[in-house]
Amino acid sequence: MQGKHIRAGGILTGRLALLLGLLCVADIRAAETISPQLQDPHRNAAGFFDIHVCNWPNRELFFMSLFSTPRFDEIEQVEIFFPNGSLLTQLDLGNYRTIHRKEKPDKRVFMNEIDVPPGAPDGWYSTRVTLKDGKRLIARDYVILSALPQASGQVPAPETEVEEIPTRLSWDPIPGAGFYQVFLRDLWNEGKLVFSSKLVDEPEVQLPAGLLEAGGYYSWIVHARDLNEHFMLGDFNHGSISPVYTFSIAP
Repeated sequence: MQGKHIRAGGILTGRLALLLGLLCVADIRAAETISPQLQDPHRNAAGFFDIHVCNWPNRELFFMSLFSTPRFDEIEQVEIFFPNGSLLTQLDLGNYRTIHRKEKPDKRVFMNEIDVPPGAPDGWYSTRVTLKDGKRLIARDYVILSALPQASGQVPAPETEVEEIPTRLSWDPIPGAGFYQVFLRDLWNEGKLVFSSKLVDEPEVQLPAGLLEAGGYYSWIVHARDLNEHFMLGDFNHGSISPVYTFSIAP
């Protein structure tokens, strides 16, 4: 998966495509908690289907569609359809993330990004999974077209130097967002990811003691989503990622 690179403070920190894949893997793990007795429409005999409306920096709204399966060796084709039954896209079976599960078979998460076409409707989007034995399996996800705003009002303020080592990161509440996750990188250490929060329902996260250092230079982003694990709308319907912001700490 190819991503756009974003420069912050002259240091390359934009790794949104990799982050997107990691987020989707986390979403699939969360979705596995849904009880099969509920006859979740996102599931079929091969795996789990979901499609999100994503609002990422420096690009148009796009669909992220994915299918997670432990039966990846049996799959011939994965197609995604509009509510009217016309073809939206086909997943590239060479583009996937692997989920390693303790005492369970590995899963592959096949993913695809496609710009939201003009006039795309709300409704039940579907996947048709064709197995190598010719069997076809259907799963569905309800999509409501809307853009979740990107986070703003970050504290520490972007591109500033702070005197005291921060103990938390915060931002303005996003209308329509119910959950947030923060990803923090150390720019003096080749942009290494040093902190990723759990899903939180308030616009702030507490940082572990000793994580940040005087003289440090950091970047961070906020991933927001409207909901978490919804029976009709999937793991979430709308998501956004903020631009990459940096801050430094005085020596």
